[in-house]
Amino acid sequence: MIDGLPLPVIGRSLRKSFRRETGEVVTALDDISLTVSRGSLTALVGPDGAGKTTLLRLICGLMEPDGGELDVLGMRMPRAAQAVQEVIGYMPQKFGLYEDLSVQENLDLYADLHGVCQEQRRITYRRLMDMTDLGPFRARLAGKLSGGMKQKLGLACTLVRAPALLLLDEPTVGVDPLSRRELWEIVLELVRKDGLTVVVSTAYLDEAERCDHAVVMHQGRVLAQGAPSDVTARAKGRTYLAAPSPGMPARSLQARLYALPDITDAVPEAGRVRVVKEQADDPSPAALNGTTIPLEPLAPRFEDGFMVILHDAAAAAASTGGMRFDTAPRNGASEAIAVEVRDLVRTFGDFVAVDHVSFKVCRGEIYGLLGPNGAGKSTTFRMLCGLLPASGGALNVAGADLRRARAEARQRLGYVAQKFSLYSQLSVDENLDFFASAYGLRGSRKRERIDWAKEQFELGPFSTLSSGLLPGGFRQRLAMATALLHEPDILFLDEPTSGADPLARREFWCRITALSEQGVTVIVTTHFMEEAEYCDRLVILDAGRKLAEGTPSEIRSRARPENDRRPTMEDAFIAIVEEARHERSIP
Repeated sequence: MIDGLPLPVIGRSLRKSFRRETGEVVTALDDISLTVSRGSLTALVGPDGAGKTTLLRLICGLMEPDGGELDVLGMRMPRAAQAVQEVIGYMPQKFGLYEDLSVQENLDLYADLHGVCQEQRRITYRRLMDMTDLGPFRARLAGKLSGGMKQKLGLACTLVRAPALLLLDEPTVGVDPLSRRELWEIVLELVRKDGLTVVVSTAYLDEAERCDHAVVMHQGRVLAQGAPSDVTARAKGRTYLAAPSPGMPARSLQARLYALPDITDAVPEAGRVRVVKEQADDPSPAALNGTTIPLEPLAPRFEDGFMVILHDAAAAAASTGGMRFDTAPRNGASEAIAVEVRDLVRTFGDFVAVDHVSFKVCRGEIYGLLGPNGAGKSTTFRMLCGLLPASGGALNVAGADLRRARAEARQRLGYVAQKFSLYSQLSVDENLDFFASAYGLRGSRKRERIDWAKEQFELGPFSTLSSGLLPGGFRQRLAMATALLHEPDILFLDEPTSGADPLARREFWCRITALSEQGVTVIVTTHFMEEAEYCDRLVILDAGRKLAEGTPSEIRSRARPENDRRPTMEDAFIAIVEEARHERSIP
């Protein structure tokens, strides 16, 4: 207690376990202790399955701990759960908006549920509309809002009464960079100006870096906690930049460096590769296939320290690592056109979702489709996959005219949807068997490909587990495995890493790099702008129109200069979209 007021959250030796349908007991929280200060912004970060959501649910009284003590706003949980729920705000990953109600009707509904009087509503609504910029959309149905606007409405509904504590469970997952920035401006205003205490779980490590306190979790345990600078310091003297040789994509160097035993982490960054070494103060070049790769020292960031902490934890547990994959090039990229789009149009009544978009993708290329929520990416994507007919223009995919032979083309395509098109009630084996049959695999060939998928993606231990009960990282692996069973020529990935932790994303992109080097063409949408660095070329869409196209370097050159900092893909994305929107607003 400080100044006579209780601390918002005090947890001591918290434990929580669950029993899977197979009978296996899974420990979600194992001896967790933490303290949240008043008026602070605390981040919970960690890989999928670390226990972040479980911890938030304990704090808001939706679950009871199996052991330990938990005080929230001075009240002992779980016996005070009802009293706590009356004074806190909680926004889960899937916030319960009513999509057939308007923005205003959703706000009114939550105000009614919380007993907010009319006078207070007038004051609160005005501020919420200013904060979220939802004022012009009060009459719009929630189901018609973009992903970013839905998240802002969910936050507004959570704030219709002034909470004493705000809990946010990955509020920016699946949100484009512009909307993510706007959401964080709201959160920071609530903390810095209003003194609200906020606890947020996030998959974005740059968000954690902006918080007052960071809690790094893994497999139900706290590995580190303190100021973000304390986490960053774990990588001191270990971070470097490596430049690929001429003609080599940064992603290819990244995949090879990431596999080296003396490298803790590697990730593409502005055409080069950011490297975290196993040992501190070791500037010696990296040895790769008989050649040496010079390393340039670099100041660490939060993500570097986070990866060091997770790597050390995995080493202590004798972890075997992630998926197995071969990065040896064979039959790689060529000048042959795998996908060609000319003046593509898609309308829904009077609404033009895609407005005369054109681009080409070569065989073995990784091509990115970027844009804000509602830009037309998903509509374009679905037309390319043959899931939605075009209203106009030409579509040639894998040598087939999609406006005439969609079924023929689909046999040569693989597709990983944002929500993973798996059957949650079926086991891992049953999903693999179903998709193999759907792709026309039979007999020994079918058995060979299923065995390949289970070995490559390390799915064997989960064979009989329902896919809906898999940890998110393994659901992603299973989705990828089902899409590759028939060895497609073109792989479509629709925000495949949305909500995935950094470890899962590294593993995923090493796999994609290997497929590209084997000649598979990859078309991907993503809201993680750093992932655009893995692409050979990319296009940015907004309001159904093409705003920019080029290599990552060409796109980054469109960013606005900011001091001496090297511009990022996110800087360029925001600059390009804001410039186009400004031009559209000029009469």
